[in-house]
Amino acid sequence: MEIPFHKYQGTGNDFIIIDNRQMYFPKNDTNLVASMCDRKFGIGADGLLLLENHDSADFKMVYYNSDGNLSTMCGNGGRCIAHFSNYLGISKENAFFEAVDGMHEASILGNTVSLKMNNVTKIETSEKVAFLNTGSPHHVQLVEDVTRYDVFSEGRKIRNDRYGKEGANVNFVTQTDTDTFSVRTYERGVEDETLSCGTGVTAVAIAMFETGKTTQQKVTLNTQGGVLQVSFSKENGIYKEVFLEGPAIRVFKGTWA
Repeated sequence: MEIPFHKYQGTGNDFIIIDNRQMYFPKNDTNLVASMCDRKFGIGADGLLLLENHDSADFKMVYYNSDGNLSTMCGNGGRCIAHFSNYLGISKENAFFEAVDGMHEASILGNTVSLKMNNVTKIETSEKVAFLNTGSPHHVQLVEDVTRYDVFSEGRKIRNDRYGKEGANVNFVTQTDTDTFSVRTYERGVEDETLSCGTGVTAVAIAMFETGKTTQQKVTLNTQGGVLQVSFSKENGIYKEVFLEGPAIRVFKGTWA
């Protein structure tokens, strides 16, 4: 079966996106998703997204990790699929859609997309580590120099040994200014370092504010794939109005044969 697809990237976090409004994609075929995402024998991507019809919103987002399994929320994927919906003419400057963690809204201005994330109510913190869920579970850890850190080995160890079979995404962070942090992320499901992680930098921004590393409620995150910004407000211990903003780029389109 031939499958039309579009390739997107948001700060180097790359995705295969498929218009599945006709529901033709074999959603239970784990091997197919993994094959399409394979970087040597397939298209190559950190994940695959399906855009589907929704009764009340503009569309529904279904997200698979590159291992072929359905996954939790993907922030950069959400920004990219919002841009794709604009490209298809489903939405205009604003998009409203449902993901696995609930409803989201996004604003699209050219190739810049700002995505509203869910509220964050619980953060576990210690001296150099925080754990929180921003649609996906994230371990946030300060290190002296993230550019020299062994993200793959240390990330895999923490992902498996500390969080067990279910695992967690692991973010290593170095502060470079009062409101600026460098971040590298090991992602479960991809089981490797990715160039960027949207829910990851959201977790980092909130964790850095929660632990007093910054007093700014708009934080700049430098990833290996580019720059993202996260803004938020804190009311009665709850992080609200959380927005993830950055580029979402349609790279090419093709047909999987």
